[in-house]
Amino acid sequence: MIPPGSTDPRTNLEWSVSEGLTPYPQALTAMEARAAAIRAGLAGECVWLVEHPPSYTAGTSARPEEVLRRDIPRFDAGRGGQWTYHGPGQRTAYVMLDLAQPHGAVPPRDIRAYVHALEEWMIRALDRFNIRAERRAGRVGVWVVKPGGLECKIGAIGVRVSRWVSWHGVALNLEPDLGHFEGIVPCGIRGHGVTSLHDLGIPASMAELDSALIAAWPEAFGT
Repeated sequence: MIPPGSTDPRTNLEWSVSEGLTPYPQALTAMEARAAAIRAGLAGECVWLVEHPPSYTAGTSARPEEVLRRDIPRFDAGRGGQWTYHGPGQRTAYVMLDLAQPHGAVPPRDIRAYVHALEEWMIRALDRFNIRAERRAGRVGVWVVKPGGLECKIGAIGVRVSRWVSWHGVALNLEPDLGHFEGIVPCGIRGHGVTSLHDLGIPASMAELDSALIAAWPEAFGT
């Protein structure tokens, strides 16, 4: 297994983890710079694992009326999608890849296949905790069905691709304050819940979730 903070020799993919809480604007600046360096051939591909302070982030389809509380900072993300919450206890994984190149079963220049692989990555990682996560037609991200039949999102996806280099990525809920999701219409979807590993009774640590993500990567993106 490749530990965070090192490079997988099979793929030259760097795994980087930031301790503490990374301010969202700082993450945007760092991602954009790394994507530009990848495009210029000055840096390799990277998955960056972070946590953010409580933040609502707006994708290009976000509508102001879908923010229901004003005490949490809001930021324009520049990615696709609508409103997303980031905060402590949520692992955000920023994926910076050269999508002009194939990645396992993901063919070059195929954004739909890339998003599908991001979903598969989270599904495979959650399977390591005996959590059955699933896709839902018309709803990007991954979902679980709680006892009683309520469908809840556990993993969100928001991507941006600039000249075939990806940035932004996924957010998996380990133990965030689920009440903060009530301040927005998450991803523009009403009528469904939000859950986390801890909410499902899985007392995993962030380090264990990171290890699951690293182990599941080759299953979604190849080696």
